[in-house]
Amino acid sequence: MALVSVVLAVSAAAACTRPTGDFDRAKPSVIHDKIIPKAGDEAARLRGDPVSKFNYTNDEKLLRNRGWTLIRPPWTKDWIGGTMVELSRTRVLPETEGRVPPDLYLIYLRSDKFQSSDARFDKIASDASGDAELVMPFCEVAVRVTKADNERLRVLQNKPVTQEETYDGAKARVWENRVMIKWVGQALRYRIIAYKKALDGLEIETPSRDRQWKVNNAIRELEGQVRLAEEGCITGDRYAQDRPVKRSRIFTNWGLERPPVVK
Repeated sequence: MALVSVVLAVSAAAACTRPTGDFDRAKPSVIHDKIIPKAGDEAARLRGDPVSKFNYTNDEKLLRNRGWTLIRPPWTKDWIGGTMVELSRTRVLPETEGRVPPDLYLIYLRSDKFQSSDARFDKIASDASGDAELVMPFCEVAVRVTKADNERLRVLQNKPVTQEETYDGAKARVWENRVMIKWVGQALRYRIIAYKKALDGLEIETPSRDRQWKVNNAIRELEGQVRLAEEGCITGDRYAQDRPVKRSRIFTNWGLERPPVVK
């Protein structure tokens, strides 16, 4: 009952999505930055989730800031999806339950905001391409945070810790970081579903062959970036990346080190 009371009380405060400013960036908000997160920590404790009191590292802050742009609804005025995401971001609800219903994106595209059928296709392509560009910057921070967490756990294992609060706080922060990274991956998969559903709907409602090709390419690009992120953000040859680069034989006095004759 206590958990239900917390959720109901905070839901009223979070009934509006997090306020945004220029370029849909999150704006500072006492309610969304202080009040709701405190209630969220209490809700997390009540359901048995780890809660850390540690200060965030710079990378942990950056991880959450960059992740927010990928977990929020593609349409920032989507108050249903936005409220679900905000309740999960602040931990009132479990993070991985902050799923944005994929059908809402097509409903948004069908609104009178778009006077041109081509503009609807262009919007999907633009959103998918924009997401693809944000995956690797988030991924790079996620890799650094994961390495720092591994080091944190190594020190915790090898160094005696007398305070139980320190031990529990370190383990909880590692758990929180891992859940955040997993949540972003889940959110991106739901975005891909939303974009595909929107494309399928528009192909029937207002077909446009040239635009359909453009949207499909953008979605494939996003899928490739998401797969790369899920594989650990490693580009190129993963198995040969540490091999030394072989020098050309012309630098070992094997052949003539002069330009070829021009005929």
